[in-house]
Amino acid sequence: MRLLSYSVGTNKGDKIMPTFHTTAGSAPAAVLSTVTTIHATALFGNDHDAAAPLLQHLEPQGRRNRQTKIVATLGPASTEPELLRALFLAGADVFRLNFSHGSHKEQQTRYLAIRALEREFDRPIAILMDLQGPKLRVGTFHLGYAQLSAGQDFRFDLDPSPGDQTRAPLLHPEIYEAVRPGDQLLVDDGKLRFSVVESGSDYCRVLALNNGIISNRKGVNVPTAILPLSALTPKDRIDLDFGLALGVDWIALSFVQSADDIEELKQIVKGRASIMAKLEKPSAIDQLDEIIAVADGLMVARGDLGVEMPPEDVPGLQKSIVHACRQAGKPVVVATQMLESMISSPTPTRAETSDVATAVYDGADAVMLSAESASGAYPVEAVQMMNRIIAASERDLQQGQGLGRLQRVASLTRPLAPVSHRSGDATDALCAAIHAMAQVLPLAATVAYTTSGSTTLRVAHERSWTPVLSLTPDMQVARMLTLAWGVHSICSQQPQDVDDMIQRAALVAAEQDFQQQGKPILLVAGTPVGVTGSANLLRIIWPDEAGMATNAPTTAGASSRSAINTAR
Repeated sequence: MRLLSYSVGTNKGDKIMPTFHTTAGSAPAAVLSTVTTIHATALFGNDHDAAAPLLQHLEPQGRRNRQTKIVATLGPASTEPELLRALFLAGADVFRLNFSHGSHKEQQTRYLAIRALEREFDRPIAILMDLQGPKLRVGTFHLGYAQLSAGQDFRFDLDPSPGDQTRAPLLHPEIYEAVRPGDQLLVDDGKLRFSVVESGSDYCRVLALNNGIISNRKGVNVPTAILPLSALTPKDRIDLDFGLALGVDWIALSFVQSADDIEELKQIVKGRASIMAKLEKPSAIDQLDEIIAVADGLMVARGDLGVEMPPEDVPGLQKSIVHACRQAGKPVVVATQMLESMISSPTPTRAETSDVATAVYDGADAVMLSAESASGAYPVEAVQMMNRIIAASERDLQQGQGLGRLQRVASLTRPLAPVSHRSGDATDALCAAIHAMAQVLPLAATVAYTTSGSTTLRVAHERSWTPVLSLTPDMQVARMLTLAWGVHSICSQQPQDVDDMIQRAALVAAEQDFQQQGKPILLVAGTPVGVTGSANLLRIIWPDEAGMATNAPTTAGASSRSAINTAR
């Protein structure tokens, strides 16, 4: 039983400012669930009925009842600890720090608030650092803008003086080095399109393809050329040093053009964080397999991708990228404009709802909120809505695997069928066996012991509906895995031997509310203990054995809670 209560106080401007106070017992969740008391100060004054919808979907400390994860971007609307806690309770699994905006001091404040939240709930929480990447922009204009007509001759050059009706400063020599006649330049997210007629070392002459206004500092995209430009700018390198010093868990690299960009970043990071490639350029799509091979995860960044490629191509590309990542066992995030209308509206459009559901049906590991949670008027409601859409979509998928009313959407279950690409080693053989066993045995959970995270990721990419409880002694690995589909990640002390593994698996499964009456849990691990890449053990732990284990002291400690604290 979980108790949920709230009180409603006064307004704070136009923001809903919930505050939370929690108490958590150390007894197993199967015996004593978390009791969470919520005190919310809301826009609704003393109207409890009006405040109730804000709180009804907030989850207490227990595990998520869904497989697809939610990434929430933090910003001005979600910096205060009370709002951050509300986002977590509403369903956010990973928090994104967007280094295109905000000072280092602001980002550090958010980082520390997330780590405080992690300690409060004794659950690993991943922090995704998103680097800005190279931004190409036009300069300024005498009047602040210029009105252009389709078919008009225009010129971009390295002259920094303000532009006019005939020319504009574009102070990026790498563009002139790369473009050739016939290439396209897109300005202001494609609102203005130009075709290159002639280019030199310090200019290019273009033809306007449509009517429009070009104005100060608008962004420029060059979709048809590979620019001789590093994905890491001087600003990115400064931000990267700062983020690594803080201890971020994932680093997203913007405007990746090739696998070399990822390799360059990996040489700097040196394993201190996982690397996520943001796919925003046509050249990255051309080298998708090579990028997947070297990155730890991928993001389908549909904003710039939809500018640089025809919009009608983006849905198909999204499906192809998600499928390729699933085959490789790499986490993939679908991002940008998922619930865009909720920046200013308390409810999404039906098209946005379908967009989120499509990502779930495709088998994405996570879906992401950007401005909706960073600067919108309804950040908590956006996370709640995302949580509800995911839960409903996953119910459809699960029901569609059997018979009944959803038989007509059986095709939706195909993305979650067993993967066809496997490396042929022992770990993949074990994971394939886990998927097959889950179809026969009513498993309560699969418990995966992992040192590097590899075993857990390989179990997750099989997309079995059996929950995955991942145990690792490394907090960095535990945080990284919170992004993966279906994984409930825990930092636990290293077991000493196989018997200790069994005891600890049963104990932590009970504590985290995974045990079910009459259902066994499945253990996948490696021996010798603690050796990376040694997965070679598959063990069914039946309820009577699990009951004996939960009553017996483990040789390395009492619970996952103490192990998590030790890991810090």
